[in-house]
Amino acid sequence: MPEVTHRVRGTVNGEPFDEAVDSRMTLADFLREKLRLTGTHLGCEHGVCGACTVIVDGAATRACLMLAVQVDGAAVETVEGLAADGELAPLQQAFKRNHALQCGFCTPGFLMSVTAALREDTVRDETEAREVLSGNICRCTGYTGLIQSVLDVAKGRSDA
Repeated sequence: MPEVTHRVRGTVNGEPFDEAVDSRMTLADFLREKLRLTGTHLGCEHGVCGACTVIVDGAATRACLMLAVQVDGAAVETVEGLAADGELAPLQQAFKRNHALQCGFCTPGFLMSVTAALREDTVRDETEAREVLSGNICRCTGYTGLIQSVLDVAKGRSDA
């Protein structure tokens, strides 16, 4: 069976891309293999763990479940786009300050899920922070640091 390719154009982290992709390539594989953005991690490849979460046109999206051809014309954001001019984003700083990571494998997915939720202003208390975090799985640590980081940024703390 011959490989079928499609032209896909859009932006990733504000930078334009124009690539030919196999019609069956996932967005996660496209980001990692074609664009060499390896911050998007593949864990379960079934949309359960959340490690591959990116933002597509403003919405948190599992990159392992979306085909690359589906982002034609879309704006995609990955963890690589969070830091600006060498400075960590406030959420990344809060994760660091609150020890909200261990091995780091799940961290990009958490960061992208929370970033999307914070933009939608859907996190105002611990219950809502837990709800946002519930779509991602960390196997190494407790969630106390994660919850505190989300609350720090959501509440606009000056040290966040």
